[in-house]
Amino acid sequence: MSSTRKRLFIKTYGCQMNVYDSERMKDVLTPLGYESSETPEGSDLVILNTCHIREKAAEKVYSELGRLRPLKEARLESGDQMTIAVAGCVAQAEGAEIMKRAPVVDLVVGPQTYHKLPELIARAARAKGEALDTEFVVEDKFDKLPAARQVDGYSAFVTVQEGCDKFCTFCVVPYTRGAEWSRPVDQLVAEIRGLAAMGVREVTLLGQNVNAYHGEPPAGREADGPWGLAQLLRHLALIGGIYRLRYTTSHPRDMGDDLIAAHRDEEKLMPYLHLPIQVGSDKILKAMNRQHTYAEYVDLIGRVRDARPDIAISGDFIVGFPGERDEDFEATMKCVREIGYATAYSFKYSRRPGTPGAAMVNQVDEGVKGERLQALKLLLDDQQTAFNQAQTGQTLPVLFEKAGRLEGQLHGRSPYLQSVHVQGPAELIGQIGHVAIESVTRNALTGSLVLPATVDS
Repeated sequence: MSSTRKRLFIKTYGCQMNVYDSERMKDVLTPLGYESSETPEGSDLVILNTCHIREKAAEKVYSELGRLRPLKEARLESGDQMTIAVAGCVAQAEGAEIMKRAPVVDLVVGPQTYHKLPELIARAARAKGEALDTEFVVEDKFDKLPAARQVDGYSAFVTVQEGCDKFCTFCVVPYTRGAEWSRPVDQLVAEIRGLAAMGVREVTLLGQNVNAYHGEPPAGREADGPWGLAQLLRHLALIGGIYRLRYTTSHPRDMGDDLIAAHRDEEKLMPYLHLPIQVGSDKILKAMNRQHTYAEYVDLIGRVRDARPDIAISGDFIVGFPGERDEDFEATMKCVREIGYATAYSFKYSRRPGTPGAAMVNQVDEGVKGERLQALKLLLDDQQTAFNQAQTGQTLPVLFEKAGRLEGQLHGRSPYLQSVHVQGPAELIGQIGHVAIESVTRNALTGSLVLPATVDS
């Protein structure tokens, strides 16, 4: 452990996997003497952990780098140093360009190589060696990460799978995260047992295509061959202290009968499924290379609901993909009305350099995209409000995560990931209590404790 404490500021963009990656970067850097800072001012190391999914992602990174430049120059004038690193998917996709365009950047680190940060920081400090490190060597990353994790709270993310082999024409993930790769079961068990020992009660398994998980089985079970996500979930449910399991994000092609059965059978697997379709038009689904039809998706949702009638369905939608006409957009609206979503995320299509979609003709006018997105959001918001209102009068098990904003108030999460507020003793934080839901908004539920206040699982 370094005797000199240094300040580390990480700004995280985008998805939950980036949140996880940022946490693990902190773990890697703690032995070097770095401690977290809330602001870049006065920091010795600033990391921008970037996401390439959202619109104008690279431009936002360059804008942030412009704001950091005077801070770095000021520290240099005072005799101190500030190292600036760009990590994540923008780094992977545009690493060489970043180093060329933004001299303020010292390091560019791809999402598979952040375990090398100590080495790269040392190289930069000695002003020699290669600072650009974006090779796909995913196995090394997890093997070399520290076993111990720093967690803040009673819920934690754990990446179990990375990369994607689906090559949807709108998506950069296969290019920035590489091919599908899954972590060994024993490695995940060790990490989650450690989290449970630290008080974590809910774990969300993450992956760009998490239900394509195919990990090495536990020691002594090699004859089983690779385990799928259903086997992994059933195995992790045996870990003491873990009350709840979730996973995200899934692809319809990989939602097999075994995983559907796990939703039926495994009490710790929460009744919440994020399963994006993106659009309702078969023509656009084909153009997106989603490799399934609308009818197949509807059938899949039906089978999931047959297995777990109380399950909440979440999804993602893209409006304005090249070639989308009014009738294609109406097919998406029909999809939303027919499926009924507890919550969903919707975005305007934006061109990603290097993806097939970016080169397609018939790009949709931005004004049309905006109008369609507004109409879709209104429908999705109405459905989320209706789903929440349906909880009124119900009694739900709630994992209390922290104190609320009001005196004596607790904040927690329902099985459906809804925020829940209730008056109760602070001793319940970190436990599951039953709450009678009395009032709702689109974003939260409010209720009162039902005695007995806690449950063991």
